[in-house]
Amino acid sequence: MPDALLRRWAGETWTSLAAMTDERTGLPADSVRDDLDPSSRSGYTSPTNIGGLLWSTVAARDVGVIDAGECRDRCARTLATVERLEHHPDAGTIANWVDEGTGEVLREDPDGGRRIVPFHSSVDNGWLAAGLLVVAAAVPELAAQAGALRGRMDLGAFHDPSAGPPGPGGRLRGGFWESDPGEPTVVASYLDGAAPVHHTPHHYDHLDSEPRIASYAGIAGGDIPAEHYAAMSATVLRWRGRDVVPTWGGSMFEALMPDLFVPEEEWAPGFWGRSHPATVASHREHAAEQGWTVWGFSPCARPVEGYSVFGVPGIALAPEGYPSTTEDGDPVATPHAAALALLHEPEEAAACLARFEDIGCHGAGGFVDSVGLRSGRTAGRYLSLDQSMVMAALAHALDASPRRWFATPEASAVLEPVVAARPWPGEAPGDGAGR
Repeated sequence: MPDALLRRWAGETWTSLAAMTDERTGLPADSVRDDLDPSSRSGYTSPTNIGGLLWSTVAARDVGVIDAGECRDRCARTLATVERLEHHPDAGTIANWVDEGTGEVLREDPDGGRRIVPFHSSVDNGWLAAGLLVVAAAVPELAAQAGALRGRMDLGAFHDPSAGPPGPGGRLRGGFWESDPGEPTVVASYLDGAAPVHHTPHHYDHLDSEPRIASYAGIAGGDIPAEHYAAMSATVLRWRGRDVVPTWGGSMFEALMPDLFVPEEEWAPGFWGRSHPATVASHREHAAEQGWTVWGFSPCARPVEGYSVFGVPGIALAPEGYPSTTEDGDPVATPHAAALALLHEPEEAAACLARFEDIGCHGAGGFVDSVGLRSGRTAGRYLSLDQSMVMAALAHALDASPRRWFATPEASAVLEPVVAARPWPGEAPGDGAGR
């Protein structure tokens, strides 16, 4: 696929990200309508969206969409707002619902008026940490500021050392509320001297899932023990003649979003180097068998309205997995899932993205979030999270991967041995996990 086409897509993707960003705070909205009208911004953001905007700004510079000065100025504006956001006093983390126009933590849903108890998500704060680490490495003028903000966070606040199999590994909680949310919680503190908080009852148990970005950032930063990674669960499914390590729902972003920042298949060719290509091939072949023109199934905005999870059920750990269709049978594909596949099937994935454009799942801001393959209707919106995945994946395809900014020599020295030591499920350590 010509680089010129990839760069055009990157420029269009950046257009939607810039349209979602508040000019005063430098914070991105969660979404904007596909006509890019600023009045259609969602009215809220999250730590993931903020992290995604930071790495997307660096990626836009690295592929030539914006210059170094604009990159620096935009990142500086965002970091200045992040500094003044309300951080948890012990964990240093940020709550999930924040007004992108003011930086205030929301305590009422802007869409429905329901009460919101501030919630700090482990995976969302992991993505914020990733964005801060990218800026710290990529923008020298902001290295100290971004590094200090990452250092302010302690991802160990989510790490329950007693969970999982016996030993020092532990598990990450889904997150914690600052006060009682009125539903079941586990009241505990995992930081020395910190006040107890209301944790989610569940942990993240499965290695092949997007929360491993919090594991990577936490291990690299010394917040989480390295043994945690080795203790995470993984199994193998054989689906239509192919072995794959399943995600919970069978979606692309669960499997591949962390791979945007950590060269998993290079460090562990016998584990991730086997599973990631199998995941991509399963998505592509699943669509081909159904006669669908495009492929890539992942949580996304639904055609017309709402948000749902989508995936390939056959490669899911959950009993039924995420569906590939809506309740009325309309298959829903999302361009960000095909973009993630650029890391493993670059020609096939780029050709798929071109077909998304051909069938109208595209606009001035790049690829619209999803399309119904039977109805032809699109989601009509751009989502900040999904556009930031597209931006990072396009940068990777253009030899400007954000991996170099996250997996710095210092971080790699810590993470690579941990990742490389992971064996394929059912095999003994050293039987092909690493080099």
